[in-house]
Formats: sequence, structure tokens, C-alpha cells
Amino acid sequence: MSQLVGRVAVTGAGGRLGRALMAALADEGTTAIPWRRPEYDLDDTDAVLLLGRDAPHLVIHAAAWTDVDGCAREPELAQRRNGDAVDRLARACARRGVGLVVISTNEVFDGRRSDGRGYQELDAVAPGNAYGASKAAGEDAARRAYGEAPGLWIVRTAWLYGPPGNDFPAKIVAAADRLMHGQELPVVADETGSPTYTADLAPAILQLVRLTDRGTFHLVNEGRATRYDWAAEVLSRCRPDRRLRPVSQREFSRPSVAPAWGVLDTARAAAAGVRLRDWRSALADYLPEVC
Repeated sequence: MSQLVGRVAVTGAGGRLGRALMAALADEGTTAIPWRRPEYDLDDTDAVLLLGRDAPHLVIHAAAWTDVDGCAREPELAQRRNGDAVDRLARACARRGVGLVVISTNEVFDGRRSDGRGYQELDAVAPGNAYGASKAAGEDAARRAYGEAPGLWIVRTAWLYGPPGNDFPAKIVAAADRLMHGQELPVVADETGSPTYTADLAPAILQLVRLTDRGTFHLVNEGRATRYDWAAEVLSRCRPDRRLRPVSQREFSRPSVAPAWGVLDTARAAAAGVRLRDWRSALADYLPEVC
């Protein structure tokens, strides 16, 4: 894999995906510039001044407010952090001729699809919650800023996990460890998506930038699973003596409702030469850090 040309800035460099991106860039010898809080903050309207200071050739915008319940409680704040912040960054990058990768989400779709197919890039966006709406607004703002010019990539992904812990697999193991003898751990069985390992996603994003000049792409580990399936795979490897109980989303009272069907079709990225491995294989590599 050839090296990216120039310097790459990563927003949210201290987050889950940001760390994986910094590691992937370091592995290939590309100059990586971490933009993390408090230096880069989604609430700071002057954060784009870092473009002039650091002069990157590409910015990967991995920073976001991903607290979906928080977004539901404060939709205006979600819009400012996930929509307006992208607008400022995209306009500043486009003016300077700097490439931009915007990380988005499967939650821009309403999750009501019932034909068993994954959402494709050109399917109509119809967010079912405030988080998805704010991320869709960020996508739209970036497209307006770049118009038909090359150098803008929107990468939708889903169900991220990986270091530094406190992700879904780690939470399942911790919850299983708290069970009393004979108890079962309730896990949602009517929400389907694709668990995606950040250590796989990060190099795939870099590869996509090399192989294409712009576009919207879906990148997730191959395959699909319910939350229950995902938890069962975790416990089968980490706590095989623990038991699960399938439940519906309705049994959990939350401010936000996740898409019941969050599967993304990755054929477009695969046609460009970028494909992630099956989610079970990725999870197996990660779980020794959790078990």
C-alpha cells in the first residue's frame, strides 16, 4: 500500500476511531497531526484556524458527539456539534483545497427496511433520531462546501468497537461478570447491524482515499448481526458459562431509538477495491484484550 502524499490531520484523535487512524498513519510512515480537545473542540468556532497553522493536505474528521441519548435530549446541541461544526470545517477545507473525509453513520437511515438488503449510498436519507439527523446535516453541509470538486469523502460506518475499551464487547463482559448465579443477561435481539472493528476500518479509510477521488461510501466489517448475536459471540469466547436472554428494544426505556435495521451495503467500496473482513474474524482478534 502506497503512502499518502502530504500531511494528514485527524480530528478526535483521542477517540476510538481517531486513535486507530493515528496508528494506521504511523504504521505507513505518513505524517499525522492529532487534533484533539481542548485544541480542537466541536464547540469552538475558531478550531478551523488549525488549518492555517498545520497546513494538512487531508483532514479526517472523526470527531463527533456520539452520545445518541444525549443528542435526543439536546437536539440543538447535536446539530451544532455534528452539523454546524462540519459545515465550518468543510468550507474552510474547500477554500484551501484541502481534502476532507467526514465520518458518518448508518443512523442517517430510518432502519425500517424490510427486504433484507443493506442500505446503499444513494438510498434516501431519513433519520429516525436526533443523532442521525445531526450527522445527515453534517453530510449535506460538506457536500455543499465542495460541490462537484474532488477531495471530499463521506464514509458511513456503524457499531464501532476497539481500544481503549468501554465499548459494546467490554460492556457485555462486565455485565456478565455482575450476574448472580442462574441469572440471564438481557440483550436486544431486534436491532441488526454490522459490528465494525476500528483497527480494520482505519486502514480501509486510508485505502479508499488512495483509490478514489471523492464520493460517499459505506465501510463496515462484512456480515450482519443482531445485538444479541454480537453479545453471544463475545460471551462464547470470553464467558462461555454465562447466559443471555433476547429482548426487544421496547423493553429498554431510552430517549433515543436506534434503527431496527442498520445494515449497510458495502458493494460500492468493494468495487473500488476496499473490503473489510467478516465481523466474527475481526472480533476474535480483538477479544483477547477484553476477556
